[in-house]
Amino acid sequence: MIPIPVRYLLRVDDLCPTIKREPWERLAAFIDELGIKPILAVVPDNRDPELRVSEHDDSFWERMRAMERAGAAIALHGYQHRAESRGRSLVSLHRESEFAGVSSLTQRTWIRVGLDILRSHGLSPTIWAAPRHGFDDNTLGALRAEGISVLSDGFARRPFLRGGFTWIPQQLWGPVEKGEGLWTICLHVNTVTAQQFDDFAAFARGHTAQFTSVDQALAEFPPSRLSLFEFLRENAAYARFAGSRFRRGTTRRLHPDHDRKGEPPQPLEPDTQRPSAGSQPATRDTELRADRARPQG
Repeated sequence: MIPIPVRYLLRVDDLCPTIKREPWERLAAFIDELGIKPILAVVPDNRDPELRVSEHDDSFWERMRAMERAGAAIALHGYQHRAESRGRSLVSLHRESEFAGVSSLTQRTWIRVGLDILRSHGLSPTIWAAPRHGFDDNTLGALRAEGISVLSDGFARRPFLRGGFTWIPQQLWGPVEKGEGLWTICLHVNTVTAQQFDDFAAFARGHTAQFTSVDQALAEFPPSRLSLFEFLRENAAYARFAGSRFRRGTTRRLHPDHDRKGEPPQPLEPDTQRPSAGSQPATRDTELRADRARPQG
């Protein structure tokens, strides 16, 4: 088999008409300059005060339409971006989220209304990108019923199939040099610092040819079930990331003056972590779960 070179996807989160204007304008112009085709994770009906940073941008929806015409993929980024539930997520990175633990009927309503809002603005959402990585089996059932079968989440190194969905992994929150596989870099417009933007811009300029689109990525990396080795490696990457979050949280509790509230997580580098059969899974594979019992993840 001929090895496939490394590819990078850009995902931009928390997009809504009241996002922080200056960094968004700068990032949007940069995306246009380099011809990057990102995943745009759009909040349909934002009610999160932390995303109400700038005055309402009347040109926001037209810009979303223009970027979609240029090749961007539109993702449904929750409904109102309110983290008021403490249910267990299939990708357990945060205690609170919008969807995990909410009833099936409510989730189905939120997803249907959210999709309707995006479509009413002339967008064609094809991907689910959960706020705070919070979603559960009820979410998957609602997405399936509403015709969404692609998720932007998980810690594998390539797109894969699980539970009847195509998962496009989202493993990085900043640029990290990789040797193989598909790596999604997620930027949060409201919290990205000038230095973080400059780091990403320098990386993207040096790797422009390796940035891809969702359609191209799925063509180059045809999704299939993860092998046992890939599954364990995914779990190891999750365990390393979760461990780093725990250590940062402990540091903040012991040294409040070192608090870095608002700063996105540091880039994940799972290559340095060897898979272990004892690693706790980041996600739950129904096929593997049927073969061997293991703790809920």
